[in-house]
Amino acid sequence: MKVQLLAAGLALTCSFVAGQTRGQSQTQSQTQTQTQGRGAAPTTGQSNPTPPPAAGAALPAHGKTMEEIVARVNNEIITSVDLARAQLASVDDAKQDCTSRKCTPEQLQQLIAEMQRDALRNLIDQALLVQRAKDMNLSVETDLIKQLDQIRIEHNLASLEDLEKAIAAEGESYDDYKDNMRKHLLMTEVINREVYSRVGESVDQAQIKKYYDEHQNEFQSPEVVYLREILVTTDGKPQTELAALEKKANDLRERVLNGEDFGDLARHFSDGSTAKQGGELGKFERGALNKAIEDQVFKLDRKEMTPVIHAQNGFLIIQVVQRFDAGIQPLEKVLNEVRGRIASKLAEPKLREYLNTLRKDSFVEVHAGYTDTAGVAGESITEINTAAMDQTVSKNPKTPKRHKRFILF
Repeated sequence: MKVQLLAAGLALTCSFVAGQTRGQSQTQSQTQTQTQGRGAAPTTGQSNPTPPPAAGAALPAHGKTMEEIVARVNNEIITSVDLARAQLASVDDAKQDCTSRKCTPEQLQQLIAEMQRDALRNLIDQALLVQRAKDMNLSVETDLIKQLDQIRIEHNLASLEDLEKAIAAEGESYDDYKDNMRKHLLMTEVINREVYSRVGESVDQAQIKKYYDEHQNEFQSPEVVYLREILVTTDGKPQTELAALEKKANDLRERVLNGEDFGDLARHFSDGSTAKQGGELGKFERGALNKAIEDQVFKLDRKEMTPVIHAQNGFLIIQVVQRFDAGIQPLEKVLNEVRGRIASKLAEPKLREYLNTLRKDSFVEVHAGYTDTAGVAGESITEINTAAMDQTVSKNPKTPKRHKRFILF
């Protein structure tokens, strides 16, 4: 359960910048400020060791070792344990990447080494993007709830409380789990707004049509449905109230049949965790849902609803918002995806430029002995004697002054 839940969370949030910028920074100047700082360890996304550990290498038991500070990014720090985790995670990332690319064993090892070299760079990039999101006053709480709820459904859990218990049962912190997912969503939103959207605006219809015609086989899709729900909960309700609660659910379904908007009713009357989002659950392929529910929803067309379902935690109505049959999808249905693919390729150098701009406008220090493969050219190196400095994490970090000038292309 643990591995599945964590993988689901990361898959739903986007696989960050590492893949977008891989290979671009290997020949860049390694100019960086090297120093030993003091501070409290942040949670800046994925994390791991230097030198790169062997695949499957175990981390020291939590709380049993002193963490060395590797880098400071404005008022946050990255520790040796953060870096160790990131490098270990890159082994799985490389294997997953190579599964689709059908790499040779030699290519896999090369990719692992490359991703582990870039691990510190990516941790610094992640910290800068999350900090930029805060400067922009971005909020991703709605998307966070949607994605948590989608994970809940895919694991056949009755509520978000059950998801929290499942994660806790595996020794994970639910708050850390959510915080990691929130940060990935924030990073994605910043990149979309500040880089991809600007490039995407330059992609014209001729480019889209040409790309689609040349890559049609890549738009093979399984049968999928987009769903939303209304839940009338029975949790904590006495047996004597169940009939009235079922009637309430049936009445809500009848109101939709009479022309009222399902999403509006969900917002006002659903007891589910998705109520604020109009009951939106997201996209599901066959095999991703509880069998009893799947058998019903895949028989429905757009805007059709299930009967009231007697679920474990209440009375449930599910509506099909959109449905796509299996096969090659027509251009009008994948228009945004095609545009996004083209924009992604065009945006790769722009993304690195943007990240380097964030670095220049921020306070970034890297401890001697560690390598940031995106060291920004033109910056002088300040060597600081760290022999007398405390090598462990302090509870009261100094907060360097942070610049807030951002230059966009």
